[in-house]
Amino acid sequence: MNLTKILAISGKPGLYELKVQTRTGFVAESLIDGKKITVNLKSNVSLLSEISIYTYEGEKPLTEVMQQIAVKENKGQAISHKEDNATLSAYFKQILPDYDEERVYPSDIKKVLSWYNTLQAKGLVTDLAPAAEEPKEEAPVAAEKPKKAPATKKAKAKKEE
Repeated sequence: MNLTKILAISGKPGLYELKVQTRTGFVAESLIDGKKITVNLKSNVSLLSEISIYTYEGEKPLTEVMQQIAVKENKGQAISHKEDNATLSAYFKQILPDYDEERVYPSDIKKVLSWYNTLQAKGLVTDLAPAAEEPKEEAPVAAEKPKKAPATKKAKAKKEE
């Protein structure tokens, strides 16, 4: 499993795994207690694979941050998200030295560590490791002539004048 099916649902504690999509929303299973819930399309839902952490150079995907935590902790539990803010910031600085301290709040760090520990407890941290990249063969690309865009009504009117 990868983070593409792991959800954070606003107003609900913990993480959920996407199970089935329905007409009116979807069914998700809690990673904490295994209970299934139905989620309305109007609910605020975030896929963990779509979340990024602000750095001074741009944004770093949450998957990469979780991989760095897994490497540092040897795929074991990270520090508790209940530590004081100074400890959490110092720990996160070791994981991601260039994170933007003005835009990444202590509450964000707590969420990341809580999510990591939840995934680790379920044995899903091993699945976070990047797959070995295979060299891709590049297919020869035929050179195409750029096509002209169709003339708009304004352009046609100017030609007629």
